[in-house]
Amino acid sequence: MGVQGFQEYLEKRCPGAAVPVDLLKLARTAARQPPHHHHPHHHPHHPGPMPPPPPPARILIDADSGLQRLYGGYQTDWVCGGEWNAMLGYLAALSQAFLYQGGLELVVVFNGTLGKERWPEWARRAQGQRQTAQLIVNHVGSKATPPPRAWFLPPACLSHCVRLAMFRFRVRVVQTLEDHHQEVLCLYRDYGFAGLIAQDSEFALCNVPAYFSSHALKLSWNGKNLTTHQYLLSEAARQLGLKTQHLACFAALLGNHILPDEDLAAFHWSLLGPEHPLASLKVRAHQLVLPPCEVVIKAVSEYVSSIKDLGNLDAIARDVFKQSQSRMEDKVERFKKAVEYFSAASKPRSPNMGPTSFIWFKPPYQNAPYGSGSTPLFHNPPPPSQDCNDSLTGKMGFSDWSAPYDSTQGGSQLPNHHTGTQSGPSPSPSSSSDGDEPNDSNANHLTDKPSRWEDPAGRGGSTSGDGSQGNGSGSNIPSLLSMATRSHMDITTPPLPQVSAEVLRVAEHRHRRGLMYPQIYHILTKGEMKMPVCIEDECNSELPPASLLFRTARQYAYGVLFSLAETHRRLERLALRKRAPLEVPPVIVKEWSSGKAKSALTPELVAALCFREWTCPNLRRLWLGRASEDRSRRTRAFLACLRSDCPALLNPAQVPQHLLLMCCVLRYMMQWPGGRILQRHELDAFLAQAVSSQLYEPDQLQELKVRHIFHTWIWGSSAILPCLSRDAQLGLGQGSGWASQERSQSCSEATPLLF
Repeated sequence: MGVQGFQEYLEKRCPGAAVPVDLLKLARTAARQPPHHHHPHHHPHHPGPMPPPPPPARILIDADSGLQRLYGGYQTDWVCGGEWNAMLGYLAALSQAFLYQGGLELVVVFNGTLGKERWPEWARRAQGQRQTAQLIVNHVGSKATPPPRAWFLPPACLSHCVRLAMFRFRVRVVQTLEDHHQEVLCLYRDYGFAGLIAQDSEFALCNVPAYFSSHALKLSWNGKNLTTHQYLLSEAARQLGLKTQHLACFAALLGNHILPDEDLAAFHWSLLGPEHPLASLKVRAHQLVLPPCEVVIKAVSEYVSSIKDLGNLDAIARDVFKQSQSRMEDKVERFKKAVEYFSAASKPRSPNMGPTSFIWFKPPYQNAPYGSGSTPLFHNPPPPSQDCNDSLTGKMGFSDWSAPYDSTQGGSQLPNHHTGTQSGPSPSPSSSSDGDEPNDSNANHLTDKPSRWEDPAGRGGSTSGDGSQGNGSGSNIPSLLSMATRSHMDITTPPLPQVSAEVLRVAEHRHRRGLMYPQIYHILTKGEMKMPVCIEDECNSELPPASLLFRTARQYAYGVLFSLAETHRRLERLALRKRAPLEVPPVIVKEWSSGKAKSALTPELVAALCFREWTCPNLRRLWLGRASEDRSRRTRAFLACLRSDCPALLNPAQVPQHLLLMCCVLRYMMQWPGGRILQRHELDAFLAQAVSSQLYEPDQLQELKVRHIFHTWIWGSSAILPCLSRDAQLGLGQGSGWASQERSQSCSEATPLLF
């Protein structure tokens, strides 16, 4: 998309728009400046009490776009799922540098959204990652060496591991829910953050006062310098001839997730004109060809700067789409939505106004003394020729920054934000049933009356692309993607079982504070989940893909989340009473993934399963039960999902506690019905090096060097690490908090030992 190329344009085509800065040096310089307190009615001969010291500044990091830097940069072991110890060391040094060297409080926001409105963008990115994965597999198979740095793909479950590591180092964590970009900007503007570290062009186009590059973030070896680049949008706008009020229209006409490039291709070519050197590409090609991004940015900026009345969106839309031959009204409407989207993101909301139609975010901590705005790092940016020293902090002040979070008071301070306007099924208390447990029988079950089938996927998508578009000479431009106008496949599924409002409130609370695997909330409310791309050999038919290998475990987890066992038991009693045949409505979850035999825009319909060995309690009892037997039930439900319902696994003398998850994964893999996927010597190597108390030598293993790598190692890490991430999903789905707490140590110690 044209929007996504804007940040690269700032770095390469706008001199002075990206200046080097040292965050820690700026913070130390500002800390030495005395705060200015003005009291006009205070008598000079009677000094009052000293004002309290200013609170530490807060810096917000977007983990979604800066995940590679949080991983620690380039590690040669990333292709085999490591190196977790190096990542933990880097994150520890980074958090200490922010807090102790610069006096800055670090807050990391993770992407916890499903992202249905950006489905085509996600599908194209997943397709590119699959192609890169095949290049990696071919390189390793032919040369047996680590792949080049340019082919870096984040190891599976990296985001989850970084989030757990942030908790370990006492870094504040927030997780978005519906629209990641809008919620990050709302959090930054409305709650007193002083800087945003990310790598996304949408943040740059939203005129963030202090926006820093996450890809250029570098921490010195002694932890005293943290350098990066700051993007000065005012300088870039000056060079493009734009003003602040032009940015929303400019971003909408570049091409984005609301109004994609395909719908703007004819407009972009018309701006270049028939005399442009690139105009011949449009005529010779047999499919849609988009102009280069830097050419589009320059042409669109000239067009937007010439608009006299920015408020008349109808006139602008008619001029932009005057060559369009189809779906004129739809394009005009989406153009207005795009302008409204970027306008809402560029303006701070008034404190007495409620959330806009796009921004739906509330403070994750109710007792946190947030400020109403943020103080940018640079009020007046210096000339680009200056160095990134203390001279850049001439008009910088940290005294107005708000106090940091306080998660030590009150424990759980997040209020219930679940409203009836959410995109998923609304939380409504279920009707009472004739179960044996009167306190829990009204949670997580289907109602007796039949309900109509609905399509939850059809409410969240946006349209993209049309069959043909016109240009200046009247010739048609075929579609870039041979797809329908819908952004994804709409498949009708049965309605989900109703989930109690209390369970949804707890799920949202844990989700927003980053205490829960992000997919759980979307499974409960929408019945959908999105699966990442793993490094797998698609040509190898002997080794199953990770999504297929652990599908049964996910099916059992779906059954636990929707209390399928209790539903079966209740309907059985109802059928016996009415002397009617048993009819259990299926619970279907849509799994979105990109694979060799399927499109990323077509989901796989996976049915939930319930355990045969025992009747699992409903989700309300698993999550909120405080009795001792409830803890045992949570543990048993977690082990049963991985086919490891064996009491011996809970014996610390036989299985170390921090390796329980890994041992459950290995046990599950050994029971794969499609054939042997782990060789005997591979399993023995893990058991000898990790589980055996006599042969466990972590120092020796840490110094072990391997000259060559093989494709089976890559498959092992790609298969095990996603399941470890889903182990946390299973454990949190059953309410087992230990599943997340023990997993970070399990990843850092056990993963490099297996292969």
